[in-house]
Amino acid sequence: MAEPQPTGGRDAQLARSGLRHGWTTGACATAAATAAYTALLTGEFPDPVTITLPRGQRPEFALADERRDPDGRRAMAAVVKDAGDDPDVTHGAVVRATVRALPPGSGVVFRAGPGVGTVTRPGLPLAVGEPAINPVPRQLMRDHAAAVAAAHGRSCDVEIEVSVDGGEEIARRTWNPRLGILGGLSILGTTGIVVPYSCSAWIDSIRRGVDVARAAGRAHVAGCTGSTSEKTVVAVYGLPQDALLDMGDFAGAVLKYLRRHPVPRLTVAGGFAKLSKLAAGHLDLHSSRSQVDLGHLAELARAGGAEEELAAAVAAANTGLEALRLCAGQGVPLGDLVARQARATALEVLRGAPVAVDVLCVDRAGTVVGRTGPEGPGARPR
Repeated sequence: MAEPQPTGGRDAQLARSGLRHGWTTGACATAAATAAYTALLTGEFPDPVTITLPRGQRPEFALADERRDPDGRRAMAAVVKDAGDDPDVTHGAVVRATVRALPPGSGVVFRAGPGVGTVTRPGLPLAVGEPAINPVPRQLMRDHAAAVAAAHGRSCDVEIEVSVDGGEEIARRTWNPRLGILGGLSILGTTGIVVPYSCSAWIDSIRRGVDVARAAGRAHVAGCTGSTSEKTVVAVYGLPQDALLDMGDFAGAVLKYLRRHPVPRLTVAGGFAKLSKLAAGHLDLHSSRSQVDLGHLAELARAGGAEEELAAAVAAANTGLEALRLCAGQGVPLGDLVARQARATALEVLRGAPVAVDVLCVDRAGTVVGRTGPEGPGARPR
């Protein structure tokens, strides 16, 4: 398959880095559907098949499988997804499209085949009951189907069934079950290109998680940095699955989206070290983009009553957890101080949005080592 050509900005930077772009499931489904529809009308599968992506790139896709019914009523083509150098759970998945002719005037109808999910909850960009084929991939497939039909003097009236081999199992490692997309994967993509380590898919999942929680009427959601903090939040607050946001390192993504789409209460929960970064003003908590600021922890310890000797020990600690243990040994509530400052950062990002914020800092065992009550517009002091 041909590589997309860099267009400047981040694409050029990635090209210089040597990282390889990949293709979204939406691009793969479009390629498979284009090949299948061409075979339905001509009897021949184009291999490789070329498609045009939203930004004008024209990649080629080799077919992994192809079949045409003897009666000429259906054709199927398959493409193996190549995610490039991105650690994508769908890398290597076989994406299939089966195209069937419909009566004139039917237009293009989409179906979820095996391994593609179905929407069961409101709040997503698709109606409940629809196959989880997102709007941009749908339009891409419509455009390509229309071009194939026009090239052969036909009206574009077809059913496109998209399936993914093993998709139901792969989907268990995604947000889909929590978002109410059941039975398999979503067919995704806005540009058709997977940018390695762009994190865009994770951030998009955070946004969809907020949308689903709002549509379900949840008044309290939690952004958690990992599974340990998530389990603690469930134990403390009893929140349901659709109120839990797998925030990971993207605290800023949660806060900025809630600023525009508020929920009455947000709990930010995470490991002490990660939330100390939020307390220091960092919105991206990944270790490659922000570090634990021991000097800042020393300042917080001083503000909490630490003597200069303890503050100096905190500043010289090997890790944030060591700083926490040093303070706990002398009765300085560093965990609570970090939670309070992390909440202050969150409220600053929310810019007065009607969201009350509380923070839970946990250790590696999930024990709460720092906590502050909700504060923000309409919050009750604790």
